[in-house]
This record gives sequence, structure tokens and C-alpha cells, in this order.
Amino acid sequence: MSEYAAVARGVTKRFGQTLALDDVGIEIRAGESHALVGRNGAGKSTLVSVLTGMQVPDAGEVSFFGEPAPPVADRAAWRRHVACVYQKSTVVPELSVAENLFINRQDLGGGLISWRKLRREASSLLETYDVAVSPDELVSALTVEQRQLVEIARALSIGSRFVILDEPTAQLDGPAIERLFDRLRSLQDKGVTFLFISHHLQEVYEVCQTVTVYRDARHVVTAPVAEMSKPGLIEAMTGEAGGLNVPGGDDRPSSGEEVLRVSSLSGEHFSDVSLLVTRGEVIGLAGSASSGKHEFAETVYGLRRPSLGTISVDGSAVRGGDVPAALKAGIGCVPRDRHQQGLVLDLSIAENATMSTAGSFVWPSAQRSAGRAAIAAYDVKAAGPDQPVSDLSGGNQQKVVMARALAGDPSVLVLINPTAGVDVKSKESLLGVVDAQARRGKAAIVVSDELDDLRVCDRVLVLFHGRVVREFDRGWRDQDLIAAIEGIAGEMDAGQ
Repeated sequence: MSEYAAVARGVTKRFGQTLALDDVGIEIRAGESHALVGRNGAGKSTLVSVLTGMQVPDAGEVSFFGEPAPPVADRAAWRRHVACVYQKSTVVPELSVAENLFINRQDLGGGLISWRKLRREASSLLETYDVAVSPDELVSALTVEQRQLVEIARALSIGSRFVILDEPTAQLDGPAIERLFDRLRSLQDKGVTFLFISHHLQEVYEVCQTVTVYRDARHVVTAPVAEMSKPGLIEAMTGEAGGLNVPGGDDRPSSGEEVLRVSSLSGEHFSDVSLLVTRGEVIGLAGSASSGKHEFAETVYGLRRPSLGTISVDGSAVRGGDVPAALKAGIGCVPRDRHQQGLVLDLSIAENATMSTAGSFVWPSAQRSAGRAAIAAYDVKAAGPDQPVSDLSGGNQQKVVMARALAGDPSVLVLINPTAGVDVKSKESLLGVVDAQARRGKAAIVVSDELDDLRVCDRVLVLFHGRVVREFDRGWRDQDLIAAIEGIAGEMDAGQ
């Protein structure tokens, strides 16, 4: 068997006038976790589409374990060679775990479906890969972490020993990420090879042995992770020396004038949370995935209905559970999931960027003008305002979501994981927008699993089991914030 699970050489791919890959390559050793990193638009997604047989390169060749890639039309052969677990889940929520594991092959090769045999085979598969879910459970009831493990198990059951993981931790909290990494290491020990794509560079150092960097559609460097420093890795990605530059807000003025007041708010997964945000102030919300921070933020901007409590903007009450009412009151939002909640992928940049003003008629010429303004203001890499957002990279899609949130000039911004799945420079750009809006007198709530996102905040509140347990002023230490998020801080304080 070849020492390489997958090899791509001399791959070039164009989409019209856009050069997506320019004579790139990658060599992934069998049994390793190999990271592929780069800024949004660097060519990572296009390489994945070539490695999975979804796109035919204009030039170049691909092989798996020393054998040439199969014809593109032979999808079954591709699935035996390579599988991809995408950031956007491909499991079917309405089907059971067993049905998802053997989707399109429920007859197990026998012609007729035996549901008893299907459940038995699913149980065996789940046990083999230590996935602790019932084969009869609906996938819609699973956590994000469990869905990912089901997708990995499904890929391995087909026979593939090479799995591509596309932003696998984007929707996981700290403990879930550690469990996923433990599972990856265990599977590596069993001979499974991973191509690991992530914008979280720390994860590259935790789980990968080799890293490849693409920039502007070209291959920049491949090196052992142990020999690549973080500043060196960022420089390879951006072409610029230095690390992440997040605005700290130390010199940001605050008038002390109240903008948002949340009083004794309770809802799904959180209870009795009160909050006052003044003009020019940025408040951070931190906590685990089960802390209630997401549900609280979604209640503030109207996606969820509170069970108790009140919300007011500029002294006026806001009707709960009503997104249009929240928009009218002056609350703009960047939702948790840009694909499901933030964008209509088939619509243009201009249409998406002006969607929050859809309560009034917008002339097409004014809409395109607003789209061009958004492209310029938020540095969206695009052909023009009429380009569908589905054609954009993840970072540029997130910039369009931010443009839409700000289109109505809201008084309050609620931003949930605002830099999820974006590269270093896009992260800097998006957090810079938050800082700039605060300097204009806007109030903002930033809810994030990433500590760097919270550095733009004046204060950070930590939720644990649905309640605020700690508050940190600007200048907090990572270890203190993490301890509070994990519920350790209270125990430490009690023991002092």
C-alpha cells in the first residue's frame, strides 16, 4: 500500500475568469491528520471538491493510496476512497440514526430491506466506532457532536479510510471539541487518515502532524506542525508578519446613556438574567454550549419568546418572540448559523444585504447601490452586487450577514459567533466593524465561543447552567475566563 492516502499534483481549476486553484498540490500520508489552512478564498473548498470528485480539474491529477482517482461518474467508487464531513451537516434529521448510517444502501446488498438486520448492523457499527447513540433515535434529536460522529461512522462503513473534516468544531464547545479530538486520535491509531480544515489555528497544533497552507489559489508551504510557529503560520496564510490584531476598545468612549435594558429575563435554558447596556458599550456573553447564552441572545432579538421578564430599547418595551418587532425597535442581529438563519443563498449580495429593510419597498437600483456600498464598506470579495451569496467564501458570506444586520442602522447589535468559520483577516475586519459601531454610539452584545471575539468587549458576562455567575472587566486573563466557563471559578472562590 502507498504511504500516501491522497495525493493531488498540478491541480488547476477556473470558474469563468476566476482562478480558484493555480497548479497546486498536496500529499497526505496514510494514518496522519493533515491540516489545510488559508484565508477565505484561498482555494481550500475548491480542492475539497476536486478531492471528492465533485469538480473535475482543468489540469492535474488525483490519486488515493497509489491508485488513480476513479471516473467522476462512478460515485460509489469515490465514496469508497474518500468521505467528507462538512461544516453544514449532510445527515437527514427526519430519519433515524440507522437509516442515516446506511442511506441509499438500506438493503445491505440483499435487495430487500430487513429493518431488524439494519438496526443490528447499525448497532455494531456504532459500537465499533464508540458512538454512544441509539440506532433508533431520530437524528434531529442528536447534538451537533453526535451528528458529526454519525457522519464519520457512515463514511468509514462504506470503506473509506480517508476522511475530510471541514470546520468540524465550528459549532462545538470546549469539552465537545476535546471529545472529538480524542476520537480522531483513536481512529488514526486504527489507520484512518484525516484532512483537517479549520480557521482555529490552535486546533491545528492540537490534532495535526502536518500542515499545508494555500494563499490566493496557490500552494505556499507544507511543513511538520511541530516546526511551524504560530506567527509563521499566520504569515504564510496572510503574506504579512504578525498575529491577530483585535481592537481592544481601551480608548473607546462610553456616554453612560442607557440603550438596552433586559430585566429578569427567563426562557429556554436560561433564568432571571438582567442586563443594562449603554451607548458605545460592547458586552460579551461567554459560556459552554449548554450555558443558555445562545438562547438568551436569540430571545433578545426576537427569535425566541421569553417565559418571564422584559426587554426595552431606548426606554420603549419590545414585544418578545417577534423578530420584526425587534428590528423595528432597533435591534440588529448576526444569527448563530449563517446558512440556516442569516442568508438566502440563492439570492444576490444586494438582496441579502438589504433584507432587514424588506418592510418597505426598495427600488432595484437602490438595492444594487446598497449592495455595492456593502461590498466596499465590508471588503467583500465579489464580482458585484448581483452575485449570488452562494458563490462567496465563508468569510465573505459572514460579511454580507453583518451588512444586513447594520442595514437598518440599529441602536443595538446582537452578534452570535460573528467570526465563525472565517480566516484571520476576515476576523479582524468583522471585529473592527463591531468596534467602529460602538464608537458611533451603538450598543452591542457579542456571544462567542472564541476568546478573541470577546477581546473587543468592555465587559464579559459568564453564563453557567442558565444564570450569570461571573462578570469580567476588560483585561481579563484567559485562564480565569475559561475557569468560569467550565464552572471551576465558583469552586475555587469557595475554597479561598
